[in-house]
Amino acid sequence: MVPSRTLIELLKQVESLRLRPYDDQTDQEISAWVPGATVGYGHLIPQAEWHTFKGGISVVQANALFERDLAPFVAGVRSRLHRAVLQQEFDAMVMLAFNIGNNAFAGSRAQGLINAGHAADSHELEAAWKSWNRSQGRVMQGLVRRRQCEWDIFSKGVYARW
Repeated sequence: MVPSRTLIELLKQVESLRLRPYDDQTDQEISAWVPGATVGYGHLIPQAEWHTFKGGISVVQANALFERDLAPFVAGVRSRLHRAVLQQEFDAMVMLAFNIGNNAFAGSRAQGLINAGHAADSHELEAAWKSWNRSQGRVMQGLVRRRQCEWDIFSKGVYARW
């Protein structure tokens, strides 16, 4: 499976396009590398690559970076699925993995329940999915809303930004 065009467009909308480097912690444009330096659709800039991105990028470059950044998460979800799923379910899993990381997704209770055949109407699966709502130990409303968005995709096929 591959992500739907609808998911790609939603993820781009969620991540938003920034052609100039910025600090993802402060949302301010930057002229020197800092941890969290970001460009395009949420592409984290490694310090070793700062020289490539410090002057900004084009929309074409941003799209290429996004596709490159998303590919490992698509492959990660695909490789860990042990049963057939609907397109909307696959899309939601890719969106979750893109946000929490492949290792976290692979070890998640949600992923295990999906492989065990739990359906989108499973309260246990919904709770496991929505449990990924913390950053540094604190519940973050942005993550609560993102998990609800992903769950709506998974369970209802509704692709809508929060």
